[in-house]
Amino acid sequence: MAQPFRSRADSGPGVPATLQTLIPARLDRLPWCRFHWIVVIALGITWILDGLEVTLTGAVGGILQSPETLHFTSEEIGLIASWYLTGAVVGALFFGYLTDRLGRKKLFFITLCVYLGGTLLTGFSGGFWSFAACRFVTGAGIGGEYAAINSAIDELIPARIRGQVDLLINGSYWIGAALGSVATLYFLDPRFFPVNIGWRVSFIVGAVIGLGILLFRRAVPESPRWLITHGHAAEAERVVGDIERIVADTCGADLGMPSREETLTIHPQSHFGFAIIARLMFGAYRTRAVLGLALMASQAFLYNAIFFTYALVLTRFYDIPADRTGIYLLPFAIGNFLGPALLGRLFDTVGRRAMIAATYAFSAVLLAVTGVLFSQGLLTAAGQTALWTLIFFIASPAASAAYLTVGEIFPLEMRAMAIAFFFALGTGVGGVLAPWLFGTLIGTGSRDHLMLGYVAAAALMLAAALVEIAYGVDAERTALEKVAAPLSAVK
Repeated sequence: MAQPFRSRADSGPGVPATLQTLIPARLDRLPWCRFHWIVVIALGITWILDGLEVTLTGAVGGILQSPETLHFTSEEIGLIASWYLTGAVVGALFFGYLTDRLGRKKLFFITLCVYLGGTLLTGFSGGFWSFAACRFVTGAGIGGEYAAINSAIDELIPARIRGQVDLLINGSYWIGAALGSVATLYFLDPRFFPVNIGWRVSFIVGAVIGLGILLFRRAVPESPRWLITHGHAAEAERVVGDIERIVADTCGADLGMPSREETLTIHPQSHFGFAIIARLMFGAYRTRAVLGLALMASQAFLYNAIFFTYALVLTRFYDIPADRTGIYLLPFAIGNFLGPALLGRLFDTVGRRAMIAATYAFSAVLLAVTGVLFSQGLLTAAGQTALWTLIFFIASPAASAAYLTVGEIFPLEMRAMAIAFFFALGTGVGGVLAPWLFGTLIGTGSRDHLMLGYVAAAALMLAAALVEIAYGVDAERTALEKVAAPLSAVK
């Protein structure tokens, strides 16, 4: 194996060290190997657990309305989802800032602990406010996970396959959702657990299983890209050297060194303040900020509107028993996973702009058509589920691509904060309102009112497609440093 190119530091009195490094290019040249599978599994498995846990929350919506449990109203069910999303907004901003300042690895341990703690405590809730508070804490943990994990994925996965891997990991959420839909048939079945016990056990079991991820994540290193831009040259070299040895040993690859023309020269800096980030976000990166907001807000509104209230639609309009709604989520979840799995490669070959615009636009049209059919009473529960499955087969890679986009188009030193900011803003604008609004629309019992909600979600998705066409960034198969140069890079 070729010897690594060592970073060089030149410094003078009062002048930050200048580092020259090939670390980004060395990471991007690596063939896919066991190390990358470790990253995918250790980080992506959280999405599986989150999908399982959030699916259970959606599925127990009908159960929690029972006088034998917590006797929530439809509006309270929607409001609880809004509390979860509010926690996600707060957690994303707080932990996102710390992720850029303290590193990716520290934070994806901390945020996982917060998330699992909130999930565990949910199982011991005694009323609306305790349940809502636990959902807030759970949301805070998962909001922080979005920032830390997506940053780490973007910075550790080679550029040529970054899109499809990122989409696949984010799409793995729906493996958990599928498992959750099956689990509800057991945990919510009164033959196995009393009505007021089964839903509690489901949350507690999910949290206990998640503890194993903490040990597995020890195998994922800190991002060498983060280390080098923060002045930890020796540690960055050690980490990349270890990765190269693993790849060479397990894949039998003879790794040549990248061209010296790919050398990156930087002035390391420990962190950048909010003022600098804000000035860049709404100055030099203004159109990219508009793009990030449009993509994140529209997909958040769509997903949170439908996913958090799907059980209420089935019970209210199709008379499906509350303990059977989980089975209808299974094809819906499978479609959501297969979308990124089967279409993800096209985001690296056909390109970001074309695929993102197409998936947003097509899912918008299908949603509007479904809303009209629903309002006319032309759908059965199975038909409604089939159309939802088709819509989200297309919308799922679109939603995952929103996270991919905001993780790619901003500089490394503000990457986690950018993901957190647009997740928070998009969720605040499009997500927190949606569950409450749709819960209220469902509560009216009017198909026409709910149809207008579906049409509004479709309009937002279509608008985002137009923004992508106008402002999209062709980041496919391109090094992150070329998509957006680090703030510390020497021009």
